[in-house]
Amino acid sequence: MNIAKQIPAFLLAFVFIVFGLNFFLHFMAMPPMSGDAGAFAGLLYTSGYLTFVKVLEVSIGILLLIKPTRALALLLIAPITVNIMLFEVFLANKPGIGVALVLINAIGIFLSKEKYLGIIAK
Repeated sequence: MNIAKQIPAFLLAFVFIVFGLNFFLHFMAMPPMSGDAGAFAGLLYTSGYLTFVKVLEVSIGILLLIKPTRALALLLIAPITVNIMLFEVFLANKPGIGVALVLINAIGIFLSKEKYLGIIAK
C-alpha cells in the first residue's frame, strides 16, 4: 500500500516540474490558444503572473518528491490544479488534463488523510 500512496504525488510532481520548466526552457511546443482562453492566457503571460505560478509549480513539484514535505505539497498544489481545471472548462471549453490533475490530487490527499487529521480534528 505504501507505493500506492506515492504514485499520485510522483505523477503530479512529474507534470508540474516538466510543464513548469517548459515555460522557461521551451523544450516542448505548445499550441496557440484563441478566443477567451487565448486572451486570458496572454494577459497572465504579459503581466508576469504566469511566471510566478510556474515558479510555484516547479517548487511544489520538487516538494512532492520529498517524502517529509509531500502532504504539505499536495495541499499547496490543490488550488493550482483546480484553477487549471476551471480554465479548461470555462475558458477553453475543452476539459482535459485539469480534470485528471484534480482527481490525482484528491486521491493523493485521500491516501494521506491521516496526516491532515490534526488540521481538522480537535
